[in-house]
Amino acid sequence: MIDDRPVLLETRGRSLHITLNRPRAINALTHTMVRLIDEALTAAERDGTVTSVVLTGAGERGLCAGGDIRALHDDTRAGGRASLDFWRDEYRLNARIARFPKPYVALMDGIVMGGGVGVSAHGSLRIVTERSRVAMPETVIGFVPDVGGTHLLAAAPGELGTHLALTGRAVGAADALLCGLADHYVPTRRLPELMEALAASVTAEEVARTVRGFAEEPSTAEPGELAAQRDWIDACYATDSVEEIVRRLEDTAASASASTAPAAADVVAELGGRSPLALKVTLAAVRRAARLGSLEAVLDQEFRVSARIREEPDFVEGVRARIIDKDGSPQWKPATLAEVDDSTVARFFAPLGPDEPELGLAPGATATGTA
Repeated sequence: MIDDRPVLLETRGRSLHITLNRPRAINALTHTMVRLIDEALTAAERDGTVTSVVLTGAGERGLCAGGDIRALHDDTRAGGRASLDFWRDEYRLNARIARFPKPYVALMDGIVMGGGVGVSAHGSLRIVTERSRVAMPETVIGFVPDVGGTHLLAAAPGELGTHLALTGRAVGAADALLCGLADHYVPTRRLPELMEALAASVTAEEVARTVRGFAEEPSTAEPGELAAQRDWIDACYATDSVEEIVRRLEDTAASASASTAPAAADVVAELGGRSPLALKVTLAAVRRAARLGSLEAVLDQEFRVSARIREEPDFVEGVRARIIDKDGSPQWKPATLAEVDDSTVARFFAPLGPDEPELGLAPGATATGTA
């Protein structure tokens, strides 16, 4: 008999295993799942026999493809508040995972995107495999990275996080490690053995040693790309203007002598298909996240941005074009970067008024950071 509960809980020795169980949807998160994970963490925190929490995803495709975008789209179109309620509890869960007092081991096997990053990459022990594809692809649908994603990407070396935030590109194990989105590489075939060893690990220190004992260097068959591209990425993205980023990328792409020209040209084409509004707000969000510092303050900021971006037409249009109709031809409004001025961007970071207390993870934090 198939167990269709969206979150499965199982105690194995000293480990509490939390399995996201919507494999047909690549375990996309619903509000119910967020609440169930939070309840499981409460139980694990109180249970003295539980040494670690292990997060996995059901099925062969991945840990989690993100939030239930179709549900968020439908709620937004209907003018409902379910999206705000979902984000409030999801972001609080992200913060809780980051501060969880026991080892939180996330097996980031396969697809790990958006909300999937939020329930894994804030954990204390984050494991990628040769199958891992990690991304914050929100700009593809006219949205902005959330679930603490701007906090993680702002902390990546140089401008690699800015590059990933704007393009929404997925990275493999080596690049996830380089960008600080994961801690260890373990081949997929060894994950069952690792989970057995974790079940027998009695202390937090032993859990950490167990994970390190299974860790290997990423497979040479799946080499990273970003380390070799770091020079031109840092040079092109080291500005607070999306227009200037595009100009620098175009100059690099036009350089006949540069071996990086094809890669830069690909990025120009990608950014040309993204929502101009989402690009500009995303760049501002990453820059502000770097100044805010704490994850809680960044999540508060992301809640403001998410609450406002859903009021714009691009989110609904992006989901329609990429996920529902799949025609790949979103009609963005505004249609050009030039039409998105600084005052428009600043509005996304302003206090929400009556909705401002809805998250409030970092009391006393300013609404606009230190900008």
